[in-house]
Amino acid sequence: MPTTAEPTAEPGAEQADGTPEPLTVLQRFESKFPRGLVIRLIAYLFVGHLFAFFVYLLFVLGGQNQ
Repeated sequence: MPTTAEPTAEPGAEQADGTPEPLTVLQRFESKFPRGLVIRLIAYLFVGHLFAFFVYLLFVLGGQNQ
């Protein structure tokens, strides 16, 4: 029983009739931004929000002591 493999659209790949393979959403996203940049962006956003929450918490707790 032959198995049908899903087409993997690599950048620059062509179909049998010579038309380019359509890219998936993830492949289009990765072609625009390198993977390392996306990981750093997510990490910086997470750490930045965590730091902002910590500073906010300091102000809230400091304001209750007055």
